[in-house]
Amino acid sequence: MEQNTGKTSDKAIITVIGKDTVGIIAKVCTYLSEHNINVLDINQTIVKGFFNMMMIVEMNESEVTFSKCSEDLDAVGAQIGVSIKCQKEEIFEKMHRI
Repeated sequence: MEQNTGKTSDKAIITVIGKDTVGIIAKVCTYLSEHNINVLDINQTIVKGFFNMMMIVEMNESEVTFSKCSEDLDAVGAQIGVSIKCQKEEIFEKMHRI
């Protein structure tokens, strides 16, 4: 049985949007793997040449902070010409509540 420690979730939502090019998923997943960030779920589509991906990741085993991860992924996105945003799961859920 799982105990509630009062700790906030270590899950984050990563979104990637931009013109489709070779290697987008590879670059993002390489960064995540190198920093021990586990991909729990992933969904991606390409519509008329535009790439859109949403990932749910777990960061509890990572040595990087959420802030550092977010900054790094922003830089990865700039290198490959896409927008990469990382949000904490609880903030994402509150923002998208109906």
